[in-house]
Formats: sequence, C-alpha cells, structure tokens
Amino acid sequence: MATTALTDTEAIRARAEAALARCGADPAARKGDALTARTPVTGAGLLGLRADSAADVDRAVAAARTAFLEWRTTPAPVRGALVKRLGELLTAHKEDLADLVTVEAGKIRSEALGEVQEMIDVCDFAVGLSRQLYGRTMPSERPGHRLMETWHPLGVVGVITAFNFPVAVWAWNTAVALVCGDTVVWKPSELTPLTALACSALLDRAAADTGAPAGLNQVVLGTAEAGERLVDSPDVPLVSATGSTRMGRAVGPRVAARFGRSLLELGGNNAAVVAPSADLDLTVNAAVFAAVGTAGQRCTTLRRLIVHADVADEVTDRLAAAYRRLPVGDPFHDSTLVGPLVNAAAHTRMRDALDRAAPDGGTLVAGGGRELAEAAPDAYYVRPALVRMPGQTAVVREETFAPVLYVLTYRDLDEAIRLQNDVPQGLSAGIFTADQGEAERFLAADGADCGIVNVNIGTSGAEIGGAFGGEKETGGGRESGSDAWRAYMRRATNTVNYSGRVTLAQGVDFSR
Repeated sequence: MATTALTDTEAIRARAEAALARCGADPAARKGDALTARTPVTGAGLLGLRADSAADVDRAVAAARTAFLEWRTTPAPVRGALVKRLGELLTAHKEDLADLVTVEAGKIRSEALGEVQEMIDVCDFAVGLSRQLYGRTMPSERPGHRLMETWHPLGVVGVITAFNFPVAVWAWNTAVALVCGDTVVWKPSELTPLTALACSALLDRAAADTGAPAGLNQVVLGTAEAGERLVDSPDVPLVSATGSTRMGRAVGPRVAARFGRSLLELGGNNAAVVAPSADLDLTVNAAVFAAVGTAGQRCTTLRRLIVHADVADEVTDRLAAAYRRLPVGDPFHDSTLVGPLVNAAAHTRMRDALDRAAPDGGTLVAGGGRELAEAAPDAYYVRPALVRMPGQTAVVREETFAPVLYVLTYRDLDEAIRLQNDVPQGLSAGIFTADQGEAERFLAADGADCGIVNVNIGTSGAEIGGAFGGEKETGGGRESGSDAWRAYMRRATNTVNYSGRVTLAQGVDFSR
C-alpha cells in the first residue's frame, strides 16, 4: 500500500491550492485564524480562515434577499439556463472538485469523483425541472369558475451541510432551489470550507456567464454559531439542514418557533435483511460497499445486517474474509477502498461502540483496529469492524458514524421486519431475497418503515432521480428528485370567476 501522501502535507496543500485557483476561488480573501482547513489524509492543518460574524451572516442573508426580489420574476426556463451553465463548469472542473473532496473529507478517488458526478446529474435534472413546475386545475363546484393551484418561489433558502458529502448535498438543494426561483445562503461544515469556496466560485462564474443577478449564492463560514444565526433569521423561510439527529433537534424547533420551514436530513441506522434464498455473492458484494464506503461515514451506511439463521454463519465468514482483504490507506491511491476517518473524535466514537458491544455479548469477527499510525500518527485509518451480536442492544440501536457492521440473526420475516424497524432512525433499508412475496412484503405498508427501501441492493448509493430522505429521527425531509422541488416553493390556490355573478361555495345563500 502506497503511503506517500500520508506523510506529505505540503503536497496535499499544493494540490488543494491549485484546485482552488483553477475553480476561481481565492481563500486568501478569507484568511484568518478562527478556522483551520485540515486534511484527514495526514491529520494536518492546511489553511487558516476567518469565521463569519453574526453581522456577516445577516449581510449574506440580506444580499440573497435582494437577489431573490429580481430572481423570483425571472422565467423558470431562464433560471434553468444558469443551472445548465453550472453543470458545464462542474464537468470542466470535476477533477479539481474531486481533489478537494478527497483532501478535506478523505474520500477515496472514485467516491470523490462520483460525488461530483452527482452534482452534474442533479443540475441536468433541475434544468429539465425548470420547464415542469406544474400546478393542477381542479373541477369547481360552482358554474363559471376555474379552480387551480400555482407554485411560486419561496425566498432565501438556508443550506447547512455536513462534511461527508461536502458538495453533493449543496448541489441537491441549490440546483433545485435556483430553478424554483429561490436564492441560497450556504453554511458548510467547518471541516470542509475549501470545497464550499470552490463551488461558490463556480456558481458565481455561471451567474456572470448567463447574466443572472449577483448574490444568488452566499457562503458563510464558521462553527455552530454561524449556523444558528442562519437558522434564526426571519428572512430565511426554509432551512435545509443535513447532519446528526442531535443537530436536527436543535434546528427544527428554532425554525418552527418563527414559523419557518425546515427540511431535515439526519441520522440513519440502516439495516439489510438477508433471506435464505438470497444470492450470497451479490449480497456480500453489496453489503461490503454499503458498510465500508466513505469509511462508514455515510448517512445511508449499512450498520445492521439481519441474516436468516440458516445462512448467518456463511454470510459472516464471507464478510470477514472480504473485510480482511480491504485495502486501507491513501485515498488518492487508485487501489484504496477505505480512506481515513474524518478526525480523532470519529475514531473515539468507533472504539467506544466496540467497547460497549463486547459486554452485550458481541463478538468482534474482523477488523476494528487502527492502521498506518506510524506513517500518519495524526490521521485515523481503521480496519472496518464486523461484530456478531446476540440481539439488538442499545449500542446497536444507536448510529455510530464509523465502519461498524453488526450481524444479527432471525428466524421468520416478521421478526426481521421488527428488528429493522426497532430503531429510532428511518432512512434506508434493504432486503436480499429471491422470493417475490418476501420482497413485496418488505416494501408494503407494514414492512420497512424507512424513506428508502431497496430489494437486492445495499442501503447506500441512492440516485438523484428519486426523492432522498427518511422518517422518524431521520427528520422527514426529501431532497433531490421526484417532487422534492415542492419544498422550495409556496403553493397558492386560485379561483377565477368568469360567470359574471357571485356564487358561493357549499350552496351558501347570502342574497337577503
């Protein structure tokens, strides 16, 4: 395993600075010492940045509000032209943005490129959507009347994103919000400020190229305080926040207190059921990616595998063998499949979860240890952990944002569904089976209670065409495809009276 990048912070810094320059971003304009852009590849700091003050956040919201007043009356297909240009620039700078994603989030190369491709794809989706913001016409009970609904731009959308998808989630929100006629104020994770500066620079260029108003997208850098200021602003009618359930518990009530809207994408404790009829080759391949992709730091990561007792030993043995072969190391190296955890806190949470599983009867079957500590003492590379559990204990019911996969067993499908649903989160679930009846039961109303439910595919890797989001403590929000655009607009019900006389609904007579 090549470890050159693990000890060469200067090379990583140069790579990041070159990518930023090609995207048109100038981090020197944000220079300061309140925030440190760092890389989990070596664990070292790269650049110092200033944090935006409360007044800075207010100014960003005001600028976005001013731009909105012009943008909302721009025809939607014209708004789509801006997003089309953004997609073109993202395509041209795909390698640059992927470099920054790897530098700041530690994603392996193919996943970083895939995340940028997701941005490009959602731009394509949003361009088509700009000609399909449909309302409805309904039959009126009154003769000579037309009843219909129209959809209008909502206003400034506050977007708060997490480190693990530092660019894709912003694109999901921003591409759709822009074609809906909204403007955006983006508060990225303090762990990934450089990717945000690069994306913002590309959108500013796209706006200039298409004659769109300046200020459509504002970036505010900082810690939770900057996010709180955005959340509390009365000029931000929608806050789309991605992060932990704990964060969502803080954001939701604060937005609701001022009668704003919130779109929450929070934790996931995702499970897949493995039936006795499952194709085990397919199952193991899918489960490994779902469990260890992004070093287990996806909201859709597979964290629980609920396996029928008849095949549990074989599935566990196959997974253990696969885990032992996984290449862990330099995420820039083409052969690497597991990069670093984002920081020391993530490693501590992983170790704590494994320590708690043991007294509950958990058996560590494979992995769990730290690797490459000598080459990169300030970075946290781990061997993904596979743990056999006798039941769904408290630690299993919690989300540990690290590559820990618990294997549970079941005897009948009702039991498997109960186990799947018996967690506070409700993001993603899957079943591996060749039995059509089992598949349909898992998808039914009394089946898996998640927002994303799959058959013969893992819990991660959602496509942008479908609405993304979950239930229960996952927050209930929906982003990206399908009709998720409705969250970014306001609905008006309209009645047009062309009869020449007043006719009241429900037969009310007010003529006396």
